[in-house]
Amino acid sequence: MALLNGSHPEQFILLGFTDRPWLELPLFIILLITYPLAMMGNITIILVSRLDPQLHRPMYLFLTNLSFLDMCYTTSIVPQMLFNLGSSKKTISYMGCVVQLYFFHIMGATECLLLALMSFDRYVAICRPLHYSLIMNQRLCILLVCTVWLCGASLAVSLCTLTLQLPLCGTNTLDHLLCEISVLIKTACGEKETNELALPVICIFVLAVPLCLILASYASIGRAILKIKSSEGRKKAFGTCSSHLIVVLLFYGPAISMYLQPPSSVSRDQPKFMGLFYGVMTPTINPFIYTLRNKDVKGAIRKLVRSISRSK
Repeated sequence: MALLNGSHPEQFILLGFTDRPWLELPLFIILLITYPLAMMGNITIILVSRLDPQLHRPMYLFLTNLSFLDMCYTTSIVPQMLFNLGSSKKTISYMGCVVQLYFFHIMGATECLLLALMSFDRYVAICRPLHYSLIMNQRLCILLVCTVWLCGASLAVSLCTLTLQLPLCGTNTLDHLLCEISVLIKTACGEKETNELALPVICIFVLAVPLCLILASYASIGRAILKIKSSEGRKKAFGTCSSHLIVVLLFYGPAISMYLQPPSSVSRDQPKFMGLFYGVMTPTINPFIYTLRNKDVKGAIRKLVRSISRSK
């Protein structure tokens, strides 16, 4: 806590969509529906992946971590959003803002890196099927997951801590729905060139580099699929990575438009809608993408439901 700036306000006012009050009720209802769905969907993925022995494979170890990240990710922002949208008091305490800032960005950075790791897993499964179990052994998978968490947390913590050093000069109004790095940098006064430079540099490591690795993996996967002679084999190979590809597009699209676009091309409300999408909608949609397109997960859920019914 010694790293935090001593001249901070007691609380922040989150403007959100105060200039469009008619949006607040629909957003409140949407969040009230999507948040429980996100929690239930991701908890289901974690349970079936841990309880069904057939899902004790690298792909589902990564999927379990993705579901846990999504749960933490959406929980870091939605309860506060619901409170602000449901009342006339649009505030968050300074410490609440700090906690939200760290959690939201740690989970987001880690998810970016985890999605790249999952694409590598699909690359090995399709392009090196005979060596898959040898390469993706349990020890390596656990090491890779720990590395992803460590790197994501380190990058996010360093950027958040650097941002919190900026003097706020008594300003406590944030034009957003949540405490987010770019908004805090914009609000701060004094010399902030280091922060304005650090944000795109770290975003390149968190967004651009993993995305390049994902694209390279899928380029190799695409070539390998085209070499498969039978249409059934091509369909099966494509099915094993299509869910992950959809999740990548849903997550990286809004994130890139938020952090790698020139500030001059970003409208005032775009960061708010993008924050809602990749912070709320994506964690809600992900479990359904994986369950609806994955026979193994659907089979595991059916077995879990049957076992619960028998126990009653």
